[in-house]
Amino acid sequence: MSPKKIVLRFSANISDKPIIYNLVKDYNLIFNIIKAHVNPQKEGTMVLELYGEKYEEGLEYLEGQGVKIQPLTEEVTRNENRCTSCGACTAICPTGALHLERPSMEVRFDSDSCVLCQLCLKVCPVRAMEVRF
Repeated sequence: MSPKKIVLRFSANISDKPIIYNLVKDYNLIFNIIKAHVNPQKEGTMVLELYGEKYEEGLEYLEGQGVKIQPLTEEVTRNENRCTSCGACTAICPTGALHLERPSMEVRFDSDSCVLCQLCLKVCPVRAMEVRF
């Protein structure tokens, strides 16, 4: 089973509970946190890849705890017509999803390695990096 990217939204009254710990322990699910912003007594958001044999049971557990679940409908893309291969994005990309191909020195984008940090959007001078919903 391949990982599914989902968005979890935590309300303020459950943001300090060990929900992800229990998800892993009780349902033997494997996760990779892509992006998270969770603080005690505040609303929180977590984007993660999740998979395992008890995937559906795990989602039911999350919903039972009051976690709102949404499929990830956002992805970063590169507009190849706009890109000038300046390389500004490659210096900031934490995963190497954006890299310079040698010897052509063209920017290449591996969307499977992208963790949706969106740093490339901020540094691209020609706005070739875009978010698709």
